[in-house]
Amino acid sequence: MKARGSMAREQRQAYLLIGPAVAVLLGVALYPILAAVWLSLHRLILVFGERQWLGLENFAFMLGDGRFWNALGNTAYFTFVAVTVELLLAVPLALLLNTAFPGRSVLRASVLVPWAIPTVVSARLWAWLFNPDYGVINRLLPGPDINWLGVPGYALHAAILVDVWKTTPFMALLVLAGLQGISEDIYKAARVDGASRWRSFVSITLPLLKPAILLALLFRTLDAFRVFDAIYVLTEGGPANTTETLSIYAYKTLMRTGNFGYGTALSVVTFLCVVGLSLVYIRLLGREGRR
Repeated sequence: MKARGSMAREQRQAYLLIGPAVAVLLGVALYPILAAVWLSLHRLILVFGERQWLGLENFAFMLGDGRFWNALGNTAYFTFVAVTVELLLAVPLALLLNTAFPGRSVLRASVLVPWAIPTVVSARLWAWLFNPDYGVINRLLPGPDINWLGVPGYALHAAILVDVWKTTPFMALLVLAGLQGISEDIYKAARVDGASRWRSFVSITLPLLKPAILLALLFRTLDAFRVFDAIYVLTEGGPANTTETLSIYAYKTLMRTGNFGYGTALSVVTFLCVVGLSLVYIRLLGREGRR
């Protein structure tokens, strides 16, 4: 009986301790989400004082909205290409940073500089570098000058380059944390058995790095899918909406056209896409954890 009473007191204490955190979470996360969902079911234009219940009409309109599908395609393409390139660069960079050599600490610190710079600042810096009149990039490359941010086809890839430059160090840091969790004894045993460096990488490093890689992909995919600030500073979604992502389309609908109902519906769809992606990665991480 005493043990049960003690356990009940500990449970009450635990509930009291986590209670404030749960209340704050409900206030700053759950309530805004529910409010956004409720608002997305209305037609709300503040300038004209118009508010009307529409139900799911905003989402039905979205299915036939070509601009929405264009923004979704831009977002998916940006996310896939940027995260793929970042992963391909982050793994060898993490392997280099995990190797013992003179000046490794300095290199680790310098690699993190792009990630530490605020996104708006780095995007403005790259906008100057891409400038067709006085940008350094056109001066370094042979051939005619290119308007990197003003020509469809170039602009989105220029934005991807900026994202890769800025966030590859973050992904490399996560992969490096996974590398440091692999015991050196495993590599020593592999060398005794005659395994080459490539064989050790394929058979030991990559399998043991899977959880760290999936975690890095989770963070970067979710962050890239809701990209706003870098592209907004570089192109504001232009030219001809070829770099417009879901976040930028939602912002323009909300703040420039004043259609808060449809703009919020776009935000809800973006949120649902992010939730779906996170569930996929969490499922994959759960499978790796059970192995």
